[in-house]
Amino acid sequence: MSLFVFLSVAAQVQGPPSQQSAARESTAATDSNDAEYRKFDQTLSFLRERNAKQYAIDSTKGVDEAMYVHLGGIDQWVTIRGEDRQNPVLLFVHGGPGDVTNPWSFAYFAPWEKRFTVVQWDQRGAGRTLRKTGSSVASTMTLDRMAQDGIELSGFLRKHLGKDRIVLVAHSFGSILGLRMVQARPDLFYAYVGTGQVSDETKNYSVAYAALLEKAQATGNQQAVAELRRIGEPPYANGEGYGVQRKWANSFEGADRFLAGTLGLALVAPGNSVRDLNDSIDGQILSGDRLVPQVTSSTPKDLGLEFAVPIFFFQGTDDFTTPTALARQYLNAINAPLKEFVPIDGGHFAVFMNSGQFLRELVAHVLPLAGGH
Repeated sequence: MSLFVFLSVAAQVQGPPSQQSAARESTAATDSNDAEYRKFDQTLSFLRERNAKQYAIDSTKGVDEAMYVHLGGIDQWVTIRGEDRQNPVLLFVHGGPGDVTNPWSFAYFAPWEKRFTVVQWDQRGAGRTLRKTGSSVASTMTLDRMAQDGIELSGFLRKHLGKDRIVLVAHSFGSILGLRMVQARPDLFYAYVGTGQVSDETKNYSVAYAALLEKAQATGNQQAVAELRRIGEPPYANGEGYGVQRKWANSFEGADRFLAGTLGLALVAPGNSVRDLNDSIDGQILSGDRLVPQVTSSTPKDLGLEFAVPIFFFQGTDDFTTPTALARQYLNAINAPLKEFVPIDGGHFAVFMNSGQFLRELVAHVLPLAGGH
């Protein structure tokens, strides 16, 4: 019996007639809601089981593993999926900070699993890793420590999957960690692919503002033009200006619709539950508090300019969150044995929203470097 129902029943026994009537109505409403949620949960269970069958991998040839791996002194959640063990390994480093992709990306990455063994990792302080450790890890959540976690994971994957090196794909905040990883241990990686690439946090909002205003004028969106002109150019004295920028960045990129859709996918993902959504939200809050202050002044020099592995930026053509123009400028300043800017139709989440084109570009540009075909 829920606490709410228990208190309602107690009121029926002890209160006057008017209170007893209200309590009966509350109890009836609660019972009705509980029944509706139970019915809904049955539907979700059916969909999860159906998706588990639809996206199942033949273990005689492929790999489908989910486990905690001990990294940096704590257990961290890792999933490994691919249809052919002979394929190159691709480690996806999620953004956020704390925005785990494990709970909802199964449908987006399924085609990738035909060409790569795809590894996802819930970073320190995020997702199921946070579920295991609790918030006691907060003091250890630094860029250096988390990049080292990623290096340790990459070393584990080489041994566990019998590979010389792996491909690293990093999104948004994850690109800060990914660049540190390949710079520190180039021997572990065939190539680095950044998307939603962080390039210069000191210029990010001002460049994004100019691009948003230009987009609003070009599309004749008078509401966007008016709101952007009202807040003016950054920096802003409070959060309102940044909120307006984020609103129109999400709108022009289609990210508002995409992000809402990920909630539905998380509810029907094989092996998931509502708890995974709660873990994700908790992780984003904790990670934002701990990590955002560490990156607000990052410049290209801080991110790195000298690399010993091939560097690719697969950037959305209309990324107003980590502006496309800044990513181009940053790549031009990098020294690497091979570097290439590959435009992907879309915005900050083009890696998901246009995952088909992203995969085609991976196969064309990166797979040959990893010995694939």
